[in-house]
Amino acid sequence: MDQRQLWDISAPVHSHSPAYPGDTPYQQVWEARIGPECPVNLSTVRMSPHVGTHADAPLHYDTQGQAMGKVDLQPYLGRCRVIHAIGCAPLIEWAHIAHAITPDLPPRVLVRTWAQQPTGWVDDFAGFAPDTIARLADLAVQLIGLDTPSVDPLTAAGLDSHLLVRARKLRILENLVLDAVPEGDYELIALPLKWTQAEASPVRAVLRAL
Repeated sequence: MDQRQLWDISAPVHSHSPAYPGDTPYQQVWEARIGPECPVNLSTVRMSPHVGTHADAPLHYDTQGQAMGKVDLQPYLGRCRVIHAIGCAPLIEWAHIAHAITPDLPPRVLVRTWAQQPTGWVDDFAGFAPDTIARLADLAVQLIGLDTPSVDPLTAAGLDSHLLVRARKLRILENLVLDAVPEGDYELIALPLKWTQAEASPVRAVLRAL
């Protein structure tokens, strides 16, 4: 039995989970409850797939992009590096992560920007600077992730970082919870659901010690 340490880096999802402005928050309605006439609990859930920890599919930022159920799973599973860039908002610049860039950089990079992730919505969260994305892609990084709602800051009207992700064919994880994770290398397991028409999917993201 594998006894390696696990870190759950998934945000809890419930009716008070923060949602990006304009997105549908998590809503759950009980359709049936266990009782004399019913043997099970049964609910209906309505939410944006961008609530909580999630993976963006290319369809999110490209009208011709793949939906989540068509995306290759390989980028979401394997060796990754967690890098701390705490307090770097509004953009994760190369200087914020350069201290952790080495020749053996794994193909997955997760960046922690919060000392402690807020429980409610915050406007001034950090996104990736386009130059940082380009330089990571040049180093053969396949997936980037961070502990905020978007790779673009809230004020980024042009969504330059999303568009560069599209151009460089990277994959994205957003709303990770990295508060308890030291810098270093781990095994990432963050598989999206096989939602064949969706532009994103919730994930249960975990890190495992190597």
